[in-house]
Amino acid sequence: MKSKQFILTIIVVAQFCCTSLWFAGNGVIDDLIITFQLSEDALPHVTAAVQFGFIIGTFVFALLSIADRFSPSKVFFISALLAAIFNLAILHTGNNFTSILLFRFLTGFFLAGIYPVGMKIAADYFDKGLGKSLGYLVGALVLGTAFPHLLKDIISGDQWELVIIATSILAFLGGLLIVLFVKDGPYRKASQGIQIKAFLKVFKESKFRSAAFGYFGHMWELYTFWAFVPFILKNYDQLHPQANFDIPSLSFLIIAIGGLACVLGGYISQTLGVKKTTFNALALSGLCCVALPFLIQMNLPILFIIFMLFWGMMVIADSPLLSTLVAQNAPSEIKGTALTIVNGIGFSITIISIQIIGVLLNVTPSVYVYAILALGPVLGLIALRNKRI
Repeated sequence: MKSKQFILTIIVVAQFCCTSLWFAGNGVIDDLIITFQLSEDALPHVTAAVQFGFIIGTFVFALLSIADRFSPSKVFFISALLAAIFNLAILHTGNNFTSILLFRFLTGFFLAGIYPVGMKIAADYFDKGLGKSLGYLVGALVLGTAFPHLLKDIISGDQWELVIIATSILAFLGGLLIVLFVKDGPYRKASQGIQIKAFLKVFKESKFRSAAFGYFGHMWELYTFWAFVPFILKNYDQLHPQANFDIPSLSFLIIAIGGLACVLGGYISQTLGVKKTTFNALALSGLCCVALPFLIQMNLPILFIIFMLFWGMMVIADSPLLSTLVAQNAPSEIKGTALTIVNGIGFSITIISIQIIGVLLNVTPSVYVYAILALGPVLGLIALRNKRI
């Protein structure tokens, strides 16, 4: 019998490996624009294609109750394999803008069998201390998301294809780890069939609704912040040329440091409680949204980087805790489906916020545009005021 610590380590490593696919396109976006003659505003569309694929995938997985009807480990492996294949497909020399968006969409579709299913596997193994366990899990997602930026910085500029190849290999290995070493957990309750009414069933409970809406507010900010970190740094460079930031390295650090925040948040929640820790992190993240337009205009590069690193921590610290609240307030027999539904809606919201920020930045160069991200944390904090959680 493998120890829970061993199981958690395998899940965390596998999540890191597989979620490196998420921003693989973002990490090499400049090379994609040059190689396939894409428009300069391709980033929001490439990012949204992955998000949209993930959204459709989550709803398909939820509608068919795949994570509850079948072995989550096998679902994870098959999804990782297919996501890796479609990630590789963007290397095809005959690609154009449409085909690249299609392949990123399909990569996102099968990420729906990785991220929420990984949380489902963790929830099947950990009854107590789930917040701490999901802290490690989401921390792995954060590092995986940031990893393509680091790869791009390490690999020579004219070998950008290696970033795509490396992330696909990692995804395959991550899926293999899960299917070989992680069997169905002791707290798993298999669903007996497709539950079409699961969507309505989970949202009837007020505690679940509050946790879910807190998560939705968090998601309004999270992926848009991650997607635009390089642009925010570039904006600062343009306003203060002497800063001369190493944008790929800093982008990696700002996103990756959130992994540490997820782990720390999990431990802090054991003392302060899950809800209180979540509330504080979401509030601080919202304040960062408001503070950005003012700090970006100050000619203090070191202070600005410290601020961005802090925001990188706060923007994700609440994520595993919100997922914990969702999991704890969902019926056990459809827990995987509930997590998948909430993930799907949350990622739908990211498409809207990414596109709104992208459109507004094309209309006006004003840095005050980023303050719109604060709407999510504000609405999330209102939802979390439910005293029954």
